[in-house]
Amino acid sequence: MANLGSDKTDEVLRGSTLEIYRFFLKSGRPIGVREVQRSLNLSSPSLAMYHISKLEDAGLLKRENGNYVIDRVVLEDTVRIRHFLVPRYLFYAFFTVTALIIELTLLRPQIITSGYFFTTVVIAVCAVAFCFETIKTWM
Repeated sequence: MANLGSDKTDEVLRGSTLEIYRFFLKSGRPIGVREVQRSLNLSSPSLAMYHISKLEDAGLLKRENGNYVIDRVVLEDTVRIRHFLVPRYLFYAFFTVTALIIELTLLRPQIITSGYFFTTVVIAVCAVAFCFETIKTWM
């Protein structure tokens, strides 16, 4: 996770609490305690309420008409597209992989020079790094 803003937020967003926070981010609508419990297969509504209370105390959720909604978004390394949270690195990975494919297919010279080899290696290393970071962030 990128710069979350405070140590309290860093401590709260771990394990099941982080899963619940992501569930709220993905849904984008008010959600009740029972729905959280059922959707995330938690053992009881009181366990869901415990994690929701932690998020509320950290200022990440707020109560509205008996349900809870996101009050503050702190997962800066993700982009929300409709109901999906997409890692920001995915766009960089897509760009570098596309650049590598174009360089290997369309821009390949007759005689491979050291300059071409160097740029191909740099783009390949960047593509691998961005793909790795995308997978790590998604998990």
